Amino acid sequence: MTKYITKIGNSQGLIFDAALMDLARLRVGDPMSVTLHEGGAIVLTPIRPAIGPEAASLAAKRLIGKNAELFRRLS
Repeated sequence: MTKYITKIGNSQGLIFDAALMDLARLRVGDPMSVTLHEGGAIVLTPIRPAIGPEAASLAAKRLIGKNAELFRRLS
């Protein structure tokens, strides 16, 4: 996929179309890490928040409930 740097106000930028945003699971306003490598390669990586304690607790309860018999046999 080829993208071109365009002028955006007093800056320059890349325009991501809706299909690319969907494929990368990105939304407007998402934080991105920008890394510059030797040779000029620029890597953009989305910063995804770690799972919170409440979500982790719910996921653990679901996992334990779903696999209760397996956990019982392993103990």
